[in-house]
Amino acid sequence: MAKLTTDKIFTFAKAAKETALDKTTRIVRQMTEDEAEKRQIKTKQLRLARLEKEANISADPTAASRKKSRKTTKQKATNSVDNKKSEG
Repeated sequence: MAKLTTDKIFTFAKAAKETALDKTTRIVRQMTEDEAEKRQIKTKQLRLARLEKEANISADPTAASRKKSRKTTKQKATNSVDNKKSEG
């Protein structure tokens, strides 16, 4: 049997140097994580602002009734006929 010494038992493999590909991958992952974090923060802020706005609108019932109504094609046709009668 081979004689075991501390040199043979506790040998650590040397860490391989970071290649250019590994470096690029690491940087791109970090950039992607940073962008995702910023996007999540912005989404949270926008969501809170929207909810606050919706709460203010529901608290003020007159704001909802200010919505402009659209004329139907029947109303438009009636108005155009009335305009022609008043001109002629």
